[in-house]
Amino acid sequence: MNNGRRLEGQVAIVTGAGTGIGEASARAFAREGARVALIGRREEPLHANAAAIRTEGGEALVVAGDVSRSDDAERIVATTVERFGRLDCLFNNAGIQGKGGPIVDMDEAAFDELIAINLKGPWLVTRAALRAMVPAGHGGAIVNTSSFLSTAATVGTSGYSASKAGLDAMIRAIALEAGPHGIRINNINPGVIHTPMLRAHGDDIIPPLAARAALGRVGTPEDIADVAVWLCTEEARFVTGQSLLVDGGFTIPGPR
Repeated sequence: MNNGRRLEGQVAIVTGAGTGIGEASARAFAREGARVALIGRREEPLHANAAAIRTEGGEALVVAGDVSRSDDAERIVATTVERFGRLDCLFNNAGIQGKGGPIVDMDEAAFDELIAINLKGPWLVTRAALRAMVPAGHGGAIVNTSSFLSTAATVGTSGYSASKAGLDAMIRAIALEAGPHGIRINNINPGVIHTPMLRAHGDDIIPPLAARAALGRVGTPEDIADVAVWLCTEEARFVTGQSLLVDGGFTIPGPR
Protein backbone atom coordinates (compact mmCIF):
# COMPACT_ATOMS: atom_id res chain seq x y z
CA MET A 1 0.00 0.00 0.00
CA ASN A 2 1.53 3.31 -1.02
CA ASN A 3 -1.07 5.71 0.40
CA GLY A 4 -1.33 7.35 -3.00
CA ARG A 5 2.35 8.29 -3.10
CA ARG A 6 3.62 7.68 -6.61
CA LEU A 7 7.25 6.93 -5.78
CA GLU A 8 6.78 4.88 -2.63
CA GLY A 9 9.74 2.56 -2.05
CA GLN A 10 11.90 4.19 -4.71
CA VAL A 11 15.21 6.03 -4.38
CA ALA A 12 16.02 9.34 -6.06
CA ILE A 13 19.17 11.40 -6.49
CA VAL A 14 18.74 15.16 -6.89
CA THR A 15 21.79 17.23 -7.75
CA GLY A 16 21.95 20.91 -6.95
CA ALA A 17 19.53 20.12 -4.14
CA GLY A 18 20.41 22.95 -1.78
CA THR A 19 18.56 25.85 -3.39
CA GLY A 20 16.02 26.79 -6.04
CA ILE A 21 14.66 24.06 -8.29
CA GLY A 22 16.78 21.37 -6.67
CA GLU A 23 15.63 22.27 -3.16
CA ALA A 24 11.98 22.15 -4.19
CA SER A 25 12.46 18.97 -6.18
CA ALA A 26 14.13 17.03 -3.37
CA ARG A 27 11.14 17.81 -1.16
CA ALA A 28 8.71 16.90 -3.94
CA PHE A 29 10.34 13.52 -4.49
CA ALA A 30 10.26 12.86 -0.75
CA ARG A 31 6.58 13.79 -0.49
CA GLU A 32 5.85 11.19 -3.16
CA GLY A 33 7.53 8.53 -1.03
CA ALA A 34 11.05 8.40 -2.46
CA ARG A 35 14.12 8.24 -0.29
CA VAL A 36 16.25 11.08 -1.55
CA ALA A 37 19.99 11.71 -1.84
CA LEU A 38 20.69 15.45 -1.90
CA ILE A 39 23.80 16.40 -3.86
CA GLY A 40 25.71 19.67 -4.09
CA ARG A 41 29.03 21.37 -3.54
CA ARG A 42 27.97 23.30 -0.42
CA GLU A 43 26.91 21.11 2.49
CA GLU A 44 25.11 23.69 4.63
CA PRO A 45 22.04 24.21 2.38
CA LEU A 46 21.90 20.47 1.68
CA HIS A 47 21.71 19.66 5.38
CA ALA A 48 19.05 22.34 5.91
CA ASN A 49 16.91 20.86 3.14
CA ALA A 50 17.48 17.31 4.39
CA ALA A 51 16.34 18.39 7.85
CA ALA A 52 13.15 19.84 6.37
CA ILE A 53 12.48 16.59 4.53
CA ARG A 54 12.97 14.56 7.71
CA THR A 55 10.65 16.90 9.60
CA GLU A 56 7.98 16.06 7.03
CA GLY A 57 8.57 12.34 7.61
CA GLY A 58 10.84 11.63 4.66
CA GLU A 59 14.26 10.00 4.39
CA ALA A 60 17.18 12.06 3.12
CA LEU A 61 20.88 11.54 2.61
CA VAL A 62 23.41 14.34 2.03
CA VAL A 63 26.35 13.68 -0.28
CA ALA A 64 28.64 16.61 -0.99
CA GLY A 65 30.27 16.46 -4.38
CA ASP A 66 31.14 18.19 -7.62
CA VAL A 67 29.23 16.63 -10.52
CA SER A 68 31.88 17.75 -12.99
CA ARG A 69 34.40 15.36 -11.40
CA SER A 70 34.24 11.73 -12.48
CA ASP A 71 35.28 10.35 -9.09
CA ASP A 72 32.63 12.44 -7.33
CA ALA A 73 29.94 11.30 -9.77
CA GLU A 74 30.77 7.65 -9.14
CA ARG A 75 30.90 8.23 -5.37
CA ILE A 76 27.52 9.99 -5.36
CA VAL A 77 25.82 7.00 -6.94
CA ALA A 78 27.76 4.40 -4.95
CA THR A 79 27.02 6.12 -1.63
CA THR A 80 23.32 6.37 -2.47
CA VAL A 81 23.03 2.70 -3.44
CA GLU A 82 25.03 1.63 -0.40
CA ARG A 83 22.72 3.59 1.91
CA PHE A 84 19.34 2.90 0.30
CA GLY A 85 19.96 -0.35 -1.57
CA ARG A 86 18.87 0.78 -5.03
CA LEU A 87 18.48 3.70 -7.44
CA ASP A 88 15.32 4.44 -9.41
CA CYS A 89 15.35 8.16 -10.25
CA LEU A 90 18.04 10.68 -11.07
CA PHE A 91 17.37 14.39 -11.44
CA ASN A 92 20.46 16.08 -12.88
CA ASN A 93 19.56 19.60 -11.83
CA ALA A 94 22.91 21.09 -10.81
CA GLY A 95 23.93 23.91 -13.10
CA ILE A 96 25.34 27.40 -13.25
CA GLN A 97 24.56 30.54 -15.17
CA GLY A 98 28.25 31.26 -15.28
CA LYS A 99 30.11 34.39 -16.26
CA GLY A 100 28.51 35.10 -19.60
CA GLY A 101 28.74 38.08 -21.87
CA PRO A 102 29.32 38.80 -25.54
CA ILE A 103 31.56 36.17 -27.05
CA VAL A 104 34.27 38.70 -27.88
CA ASP A 105 34.58 39.51 -24.17
CA MET A 106 34.02 36.06 -22.69
CA ASP A 107 36.87 34.27 -20.99
CA GLU A 108 37.73 30.76 -22.18
CA ALA A 109 37.82 29.47 -18.61
CA ALA A 110 34.26 30.68 -18.06
CA PHE A 111 33.12 28.75 -21.13
CA ASP A 112 34.93 25.63 -19.92
CA GLU A 113 33.24 25.90 -16.52
CA LEU A 114 29.78 26.14 -18.10
CA ILE A 115 30.37 23.03 -20.20
CA ALA A 116 31.93 21.14 -17.29
CA ILE A 117 29.06 21.67 -14.87
CA ASN A 118 26.03 22.00 -17.16
CA LEU A 119 26.87 19.31 -19.72
CA LYS A 120 29.73 17.11 -18.61
CA GLY A 121 28.30 16.89 -15.09
CA PRO A 122 24.96 15.36 -16.14
CA TRP A 123 26.83 13.05 -18.51
CA LEU A 124 29.09 11.81 -15.73
CA VAL A 125 26.32 11.29 -13.18
CA THR A 126 24.07 9.65 -15.78
CA ARG A 127 26.89 7.27 -16.71
CA ALA A 128 27.41 6.36 -13.06
CA ALA A 129 23.68 5.95 -12.51
CA LEU A 130 23.21 3.69 -15.53
CA ARG A 131 26.11 1.53 -14.39
CA ALA A 132 24.06 0.87 -11.25
CA MET A 133 20.55 0.84 -12.74
CA VAL A 134 21.09 -1.44 -15.74
CA PRO A 135 22.44 -4.45 -13.78
CA ALA A 136 19.72 -4.00 -11.14
CA GLY A 137 17.14 -4.73 -13.83
CA HIS A 138 14.19 -2.76 -12.46
CA GLY A 139 14.19 0.15 -14.90
CA GLY A 140 14.12 3.75 -13.80
CA ALA A 141 14.03 7.33 -14.98
CA ILE A 142 16.52 10.14 -15.47
CA VAL A 143 15.66 13.83 -15.84
CA ASN A 144 17.98 16.74 -16.63
CA THR A 145 17.44 20.46 -16.19
CA SER A 146 18.01 22.05 -19.59
CA SER A 147 16.68 25.52 -20.49
CA PHE A 148 14.49 27.40 -22.93
CA LEU A 149 17.81 28.96 -23.98
CA SER A 150 18.82 25.69 -25.60
CA THR A 151 16.73 26.79 -28.58
CA ALA A 152 16.30 30.52 -27.86
CA ALA A 153 18.92 33.14 -27.12
CA THR A 154 19.71 36.43 -25.51
CA VAL A 155 22.87 38.48 -25.87
CA GLY A 156 25.66 37.02 -23.76
CA THR A 157 24.40 33.44 -23.49
CA SER A 158 26.50 31.69 -26.13
CA GLY A 159 28.24 29.46 -23.57
CA TYR A 160 25.17 28.79 -21.45
CA SER A 161 22.98 28.07 -24.48
CA ALA A 162 25.60 25.72 -25.90
CA SER A 163 25.77 23.76 -22.64
CA LYS A 164 22.00 23.30 -22.53
CA ALA A 165 21.62 22.51 -26.24
CA GLY A 166 24.20 19.79 -25.69
CA LEU A 167 21.92 18.25 -23.06
CA ASP A 168 19.01 18.21 -25.50
CA ALA A 169 21.12 16.34 -28.06
CA MET A 170 22.68 14.01 -25.51
CA ILE A 171 19.48 12.49 -24.20
CA ARG A 172 18.35 11.21 -27.58
CA ALA A 173 21.31 8.86 -27.85
CA ILE A 174 21.04 7.80 -24.21
CA ALA A 175 17.31 7.14 -24.59
CA LEU A 176 18.12 4.61 -27.33
CA GLU A 177 20.79 2.96 -25.20
CA ALA A 178 18.80 2.86 -21.97
CA GLY A 179 15.36 2.10 -23.40
CA PRO A 180 15.88 -1.67 -23.77
CA HIS A 181 16.58 -1.77 -20.04
CA GLY A 182 13.33 -0.01 -19.17
CA ILE A 183 15.12 3.23 -18.29
CA ARG A 184 13.79 6.54 -19.59
CA ILE A 185 15.61 9.88 -19.89
CA ASN A 186 14.09 13.29 -20.53
CA ASN A 187 14.88 16.97 -20.12
CA ILE A 188 12.91 19.77 -18.57
CA ASN A 189 13.53 23.09 -20.31
CA PRO A 190 12.42 25.74 -17.81
CA GLY A 191 11.52 29.24 -18.85
CA VAL A 192 12.05 32.13 -16.45
CA ILE A 193 11.95 30.72 -12.91
CA HIS A 194 12.04 32.73 -9.69
CA THR A 195 15.24 31.26 -8.24
CA PRO A 196 18.35 32.77 -6.63
CA MET A 197 19.91 32.73 -10.10
CA LEU A 198 17.17 35.05 -11.39
CA ARG A 199 17.09 37.21 -8.28
CA ALA A 200 20.80 37.91 -8.75
CA HIS A 201 19.77 40.19 -11.63
CA GLY A 202 17.52 42.27 -9.36
CA ASP A 203 13.79 42.15 -8.71
CA ASP A 204 13.08 44.93 -11.21
CA ILE A 205 13.51 42.55 -14.14
CA ILE A 206 10.71 40.24 -12.98
CA PRO A 207 7.58 42.29 -13.93
CA PRO A 208 8.50 42.67 -17.63
CA LEU A 209 9.45 38.99 -17.85
CA ALA A 210 6.17 37.99 -16.21
CA ALA A 211 4.24 40.20 -18.63
CA ARG A 212 5.71 38.35 -21.60
CA ALA A 213 4.49 34.93 -20.44
CA ALA A 214 1.07 33.73 -21.57
CA LEU A 215 0.23 32.89 -17.95
CA GLY A 216 1.29 36.35 -16.76
CA ARG A 217 3.90 35.27 -14.24
CA VAL A 218 7.37 33.84 -13.92
CA GLY A 219 7.67 30.25 -12.80
CA THR A 220 8.36 28.91 -9.34
CA PRO A 221 10.78 26.12 -8.39
CA GLU A 222 7.74 24.02 -7.53
CA ASP A 223 6.44 24.37 -11.10
CA ILE A 224 9.56 22.54 -12.29
CA ALA A 225 9.78 20.14 -9.35
CA ASP A 226 6.31 18.76 -10.03
CA VAL A 227 7.21 18.04 -13.66
CA ALA A 228 10.46 16.36 -12.62
CA VAL A 229 8.54 14.06 -10.31
CA TRP A 230 5.92 13.31 -12.96
CA LEU A 231 8.59 12.32 -15.47
CA CYS A 232 9.85 9.74 -12.97
CA THR A 233 6.42 8.20 -12.29
CA GLU A 234 4.56 5.45 -14.07
CA GLU A 235 2.29 8.14 -15.52
CA ALA A 236 5.15 9.12 -17.87
CA ARG A 237 6.03 5.52 -18.74
CA PHE A 238 5.95 6.10 -22.53
CA VAL A 239 7.90 9.37 -22.52
CA THR A 240 11.62 9.23 -23.30
CA GLY A 241 14.21 11.18 -25.25
CA GLN A 242 12.15 14.37 -24.99
CA SER A 243 12.98 17.96 -24.04
CA LEU A 244 9.86 19.36 -22.40
CA LEU A 245 9.45 23.14 -22.43
CA VAL A 246 7.95 24.34 -19.13
CA ASP A 247 7.80 28.11 -19.47
CA GLY A 248 4.24 29.35 -18.96
CA GLY A 249 4.08 30.35 -22.60
CA PHE A 250 7.08 32.69 -22.34
CA THR A 251 8.57 31.61 -25.67
CA ILE A 252 5.39 31.59 -27.76
CA PRO A 253 6.41 33.61 -30.83
CA GLY A 254 4.56 36.66 -32.01
CA PRO A 255 3.76 40.18 -30.80
CA ARG A 256 2.65 40.78 -27.24
